Amino acid sequence: MTDILLVEDNAEISGLLKAFLERDGFSVCPAVSGEAALEFLQDHTVKILILDIMLPGMDGFAVCRAIRQRQNMPVLIMSARSGREDKLIGYELGADDYMEKPVDPEILAAKVRALIARAYGITQEQSIITSGALSIDTDSRKVYLSGNPMELNVKEYDLLLLFAKNPGKTLTKAFLFGQIWGMDSFSEEQTLTVHVKMLRSKIEENPKTPRRIVTVWGVGYRYEEI
Repeated sequence: MTDILLVEDNAEISGLLKAFLERDGFSVCPAVSGEAALEFLQDHTVKILILDIMLPGMDGFAVCRAIRQRQNMPVLIMSARSGREDKLIGYELGADDYMEKPVDPEILAAKVRALIARAYGITQEQSIITSGALSIDTDSRKVYLSGNPMELNVKEYDLLLLFAKNPGKTLTKAFLFGQIWGMDSFSEEQTLTVHVKMLRSKIEENPKTPRRIVTVWGVGYRYEEI
């Protein structure tokens, strides 16, 4: 089953949203027209439909109407047509949500997660953490930087995950060491410094002048999302 059927005739917008949503852990199938979307749905199952209104041929409203006659999947409309009447028509035809273009990809992804959780009775526990250009899949323990997979050892992954869950906060060395190694560990606190250095070498553009993991002298580290 595909997670998202993305119906958008603008190739640039479609490509950007597809790349972002896939980085966020979703499988995405693009369609350039309403007719192509309906044809795809004859033989395939998707969890949610993201639908533009202004499409060549059959417009998005007609697609939404056709979908609602035979399926009950969540439908999220995104359109430059932001007038009250357009939104009312969309909701009356059965759309579950309506976003104005240009859409914020992070808000779009959040809405998709919420609609899927609501529609399929999924207990929504965020398994994909997006932090700037970094994406962390907590189910598979995989990390991606700008969509490219990264190789991290166990402690590097645990350390990055802890940082990503606390963006903008200064975390003391004692806290980080205790969370990752445990205060009763036989390791020394210097181990933390070594792992931070190794992690920086993998996620920083210039590890000597880090922008993600910033040293707070005499205290610890602060993680910044970029």
